[in-house]
Amino acid sequence: MLSRVASSIYWMARYVERSENLARFVEVAYNVSLDHTTAEQWEPLVRATGDEKYFLDKYADYTSENVRQFLTFDPEYASSMLSCLTAARENARTVREAISSESWETLNDFYLFLQQASKRDLSYANSDLYMEIKRRCHLFSGVFDSTMSRDKGWYFANIGRFLERADKTSRILDVKYFTLLPNVSDIGTTVDDLLWSSVLRSVSGFEMFRKSYHTLTIERILDFLVLDTRFPRAITYCVQTAAGSLSKVGGPADSADNVALQLAETLLQKLSSATNHSIIDGGFHEFIDSLQTDLNVLGAAIGETYFAKRAQKTSPLQTQSS
Repeated sequence: MLSRVASSIYWMARYVERSENLARFVEVAYNVSLDHTTAEQWEPLVRATGDEKYFLDKYADYTSENVRQFLTFDPEYASSMLSCLTAARENARTVREAISSESWETLNDFYLFLQQASKRDLSYANSDLYMEIKRRCHLFSGVFDSTMSRDKGWYFANIGRFLERADKTSRILDVKYFTLLPNVSDIGTTVDDLLWSSVLRSVSGFEMFRKSYHTLTIERILDFLVLDTRFPRAITYCVQTAAGSLSKVGGPADSADNVALQLAETLLQKLSSATNHSIIDGGFHEFIDSLQTDLNVLGAAIGETYFAKRAQKTSPLQTQSS
């Protein structure tokens, strides 16, 4: 497979997943803000992007309206939902011959829907919109999975999808840790339980969590959203799936030279050896921060191993936003 095609399919899937997870991200804060209307609930969403300077220069204040506009419809911000769908559609357009027509049509319809939504009053950016964005992401993923052969293209899409999902699950946990809970005194109270329930619902994990656990504690949340190997939005499950897909697409003739696969396997080993107690004892935020760094390094290695080097023999690669 040409590196250009592999790169475009990888980023197409990654951008769709990013838009879905951003919708989940904002929906949690939006629902929480209905009961706790403070700027403190919106600021961490911007901090989680790492683009505070851009936001403050353009919007100044961390209001619900400003943050929702920034993360949902801002056409100049590369990681807004609208920008992600625009980038996903463009990547798909350049490789239409490599994906099913049904996948292209579903993604194109999704893009047109969100573009039209961006022209409406911001009050339209509510829970209903974010639920529709999630539904359309699910539709695209289902169509793609049910109409694509399990060849290298599908595996590259899987790698992009699950790396992005692991990153965003870690970020929503970090946001909850830092700011969704208004006061330290609320830890362990019904307020804390409600917020953890919101986080679980944001990853569509509330019912699956309840099947295994009866009470909400930080230890059980870590077991479920970080260490679980069966729930498809748990970080370990995502890394395990991405690593499995990496092993399927191959790489350098000598597997010892496949840095991307080595990094994925090392990260999976790190997660597999962790326990909820070791994460808490070492610092929950510190663990998540280290994990996000590992995911970024892995993403860069995938680009270097599968896209950049081979591109020198084929054609220039487009620049993508990580």
